[in-house]
Order: sequence, then C-alpha cells, then structure tokens
Amino acid sequence: MDNKKLLGKRIKEIRKFKGFTQENLSELIDIETSSLSGIESGRFFPSLHVLEKIANVLGVELVEFFKFSSVDVPVDLDKEIINIIENQNKDNKQIIYKLLTAAFSTIG
Repeated sequence: MDNKKLLGKRIKEIRKFKGFTQENLSELIDIETSSLSGIESGRFFPSLHVLEKIANVLGVELVEFFKFSSVDVPVDLDKEIINIIENQNKDNKQIIYKLLTAAFSTIG
C-alpha cells in the first residue's frame, strides 16, 4: 500500500476512534466532505495546513498520522481485544483462554 493510502487510512481510523463523521470533521476544518473522503481514500495528499487542522480538531499530534505499518493495528488495541473477546460464545472464550495461557506461559 502506498503512503497516500496509508496516511488516509490512518486519518480515517483516528477520526472514527474519536467519534467524528466525515461530515462533522470536514465542517470543523472547513473543507468539503468530498475532499476529506479523497484524503481518507488515498486519492490525494492533504496539505500541511489541512493536516494541522485535522490534528487539532482530533486532539492528536501530527506524528500520529504517520504511525502506520504493514500490519493493521487498531488505535486502541486494548479496547479492540476486549471487544473481540466479549463477542464470542462461551466455547470460543474457553479456547481463547487456553491459547493465551499457553502462549504466555512460554514467554515467562
């Protein structure tokens, strides 16, 4: 995935985590919703000025937009893990427990 797409994906991830819709955020940073959509989909890079506005509204440092890797890791990893586990039935929870116990007993 190219940097433009990774940046857009990261902005979208943070926006959603912070509870903003594209419409809310675009209004607060004074750009068209279609422009924000273009940024988030990786069709084009935002200007530094727009990136700063997005960061300010979302309450994050600019560097947060560039913390991406080839592995998709949620913004709030603890919350995501809890959500995954909570949505499992009892049998799956028992399997998860056994897997985690076995995995972490070898780590020390």
